Amino acid sequence: MWRFKSSKLAPSVNPDHNLRPSLRMRKVAWGAVQSLGAGAFSEKQLPLSGPPTQTGAMEEELKCPVCGSLFKDPILLPCSHNVCLGCARNITVQTPEGETPVQSRASGSSDYDYLDMDKMSLYSETDSGYGSYTPCQLKSPNGVRVFPPAIPHRQCTLTCPLCHRSVSLDERGLRGFPRNRLLEAIVARYQQTRGASSSSSNAVKCQLCDRNPVDAAVMCEQCDVYYCNACQQRCHPSRGPLAKHRLVPPPNKAAGAGASGGGGGQQPPATARKPATCVDHEAENFSMYCSSCKTPVCMKCLEEGKHAKHDVKPLAVMWKQHKCQISQALNGVSDKAKDAKEFLVQLKNMLQQIQENGVEFEACLVAQCDSLIEALTRQKAKLLTKVTKEKEYKLKVVRDQITHCTMKLRQTTGMMEYCLEVLKENDPSGFLQISDALIKRVTSSQDQWVKGALEPKVGPDFDLTLNTDSLLQTILQLDFCQGKDVQENPKLKQMQEAGSGEAEMETESPGVEPRPSVPPAPLLQLEKCCTRNNSATLAWRVAMPTINPIEGYILELDDGNGGQYREVYVGKETVCTVDGLHFNSSYNARVKAYNSIGVGPYSKTVMLKTSDVAWFTFDPTSAHRDIVLTNDNQTVSCNSYDDRVVLGTAAFSKGIHYWEVSIDRYDNHPDPAFGIARINTMKDMMLGKDDKAWAMYVDNNRSWFMHNNSHTNRAEGGITKGSTVGVLLDLTKRTLTFYINKEQHGPTAFENLDGVFVPAVSLNRNVQVTLVTGLEVPKNIKQ
Repeated sequence: MWRFKSSKLAPSVNPDHNLRPSLRMRKVAWGAVQSLGAGAFSEKQLPLSGPPTQTGAMEEELKCPVCGSLFKDPILLPCSHNVCLGCARNITVQTPEGETPVQSRASGSSDYDYLDMDKMSLYSETDSGYGSYTPCQLKSPNGVRVFPPAIPHRQCTLTCPLCHRSVSLDERGLRGFPRNRLLEAIVARYQQTRGASSSSSNAVKCQLCDRNPVDAAVMCEQCDVYYCNACQQRCHPSRGPLAKHRLVPPPNKAAGAGASGGGGGQQPPATARKPATCVDHEAENFSMYCSSCKTPVCMKCLEEGKHAKHDVKPLAVMWKQHKCQISQALNGVSDKAKDAKEFLVQLKNMLQQIQENGVEFEACLVAQCDSLIEALTRQKAKLLTKVTKEKEYKLKVVRDQITHCTMKLRQTTGMMEYCLEVLKENDPSGFLQISDALIKRVTSSQDQWVKGALEPKVGPDFDLTLNTDSLLQTILQLDFCQGKDVQENPKLKQMQEAGSGEAEMETESPGVEPRPSVPPAPLLQLEKCCTRNNSATLAWRVAMPTINPIEGYILELDDGNGGQYREVYVGKETVCTVDGLHFNSSYNARVKAYNSIGVGPYSKTVMLKTSDVAWFTFDPTSAHRDIVLTNDNQTVSCNSYDDRVVLGTAAFSKGIHYWEVSIDRYDNHPDPAFGIARINTMKDMMLGKDDKAWAMYVDNNRSWFMHNNSHTNRAEGGITKGSTVGVLLDLTKRTLTFYINKEQHGPTAFENLDGVFVPAVSLNRNVQVTLVTGLEVPKNIKQ
């Protein structure tokens, strides 16, 4: 008894083959054209000037997608793909409907390799079915073997490894698939050509030897790598996953063996192919072609009436016709291939161009940055020169003042010493002779030491202030877009050149003070300006460095209806977020800068539109301490048996807004309340008990509207787990309406609402709800 077990139901297929089945078929078609001969085509019909020179690409087309080796006894599947006969046996899957008794096999004669072994049942790892086949030794009078009837309730299927289409085998098994004799001939001719070229070349070397590679001993057909004996034992052992790879002698050895066997190194002549015979009648050759079934047929097929009503034509006529069709198709493919080659050349040229442009752009960028650094270095030298001049001026003034003061002090000291000596004399008459003049000298000397004479003319501090904040901010914000804007905006470039020229004039004339001016209009950074919900974020920067430092900015917005502007921010920051705007409104914004001289002009106006509908969550900062928020603050529950209030993060004063609350948990019939409130409503009682909340509280049977602890409009119908409660706040009509499960619940609850309101919910520990926002306003509104 023999049992055969398939190695894998899903065969290992080259991923390139799976991804490019159409390319495989085109290349096989070219091989087929080669085998047909040039006689079938005119000189203009040939798609290419000659056969492909890259035999490696063609070799991929001649390999089985299952085993990865060259096709051996290929069979043609209904999907037009090919597999080896042996591989087809391995990937055949048997799907029995019931257990089949095991039979014995008499012998393993090779006479049944093609006819009988494909009838043999396979043991599958997936369906756990098994069986065997005992070949019949009987033959019919015409020499065809007679097979026993097929076992009922049993089916074998074969799945193409390329397109994954499955086909069921009939009672003939794999004999039902025609052998692709054309492909088989192309493979044989390719092997002969490869053997001839290999025999004429030098010996193939091992591809894995590090130094001084030796002659290769084997080649792996799957890996397409040549190994010497040592590298094969080390890198490609015959065990594990590599045990299934097929190791063959290298082409030179195979060719040498063939040459020695044939004598004289000549290739043996190719044996003439036998004419193809009919699958159903093996003794008959194909003579006709059925256009309906798209298959060659023999005369017996026509006599049996199987193709009686079909369109049957002579085989030679259809052979030439299909050759012409393939030739025409190859002409189109040749044109496409030519276009693809030109496109590849274009892409390769583009690679080179990108490389060159990148190098050039990098050099330009480095040159620009170096020029900026050089300009800064020159400016630094000029500023240092100015500082040096200021320092030398101060030193000269102080030195002159020291010299002058020293001289006067010496004179005064000498006069004082002389006066002291005069006072020591006891001659009255002599003293009185000089006393009047001496008194005048002392008085005159005293007048020289006035208050300003004993004060320094200059101070030690330098009255020079260098403000680099704006320049540093400009450098940090420097990018390619900004550089492009400067190049495309001549006015801005002229202003920058004028500013640099003014700085040079100021440096060259340190004695002339620059004229103070107000700051220029800031530039709004549109890429950073955005809106989210009912908030707007604006960002701006200074257009150019200013002589007088900027002390702050003033941001103004209109009322959302094109009305008057109002100040919303005053400060030194250049990014501001404005909250609490109206939904579904368009705001105009502008900004201006100010310094010690005054306020500069406005920037250009930017328009920002707020969200059409409100997206918000519950606010954890204003919620009662017993409130528990989860799910990114969208789901709320409570730890207390008493009602606690939680508010939303959005505030409404204009427009129409609608949101819903879904009931996730509802136990013991509590009375949750839903509605709106002021920001300062009470958080430790049911919503609506004070005068700062408007709500509807509801149980499982009925509901009431409540405001300022006043209960009105009792309505039948309550909530359960899974219900939704909707709240519609219409501030254009100043009304509040409630919904339960998408239907309006009761009349309009409250009217004449005015001011700012926030969504609100009150609940206890028996309820858990989830907030749903960003909803469209319902249409079924009752008055």
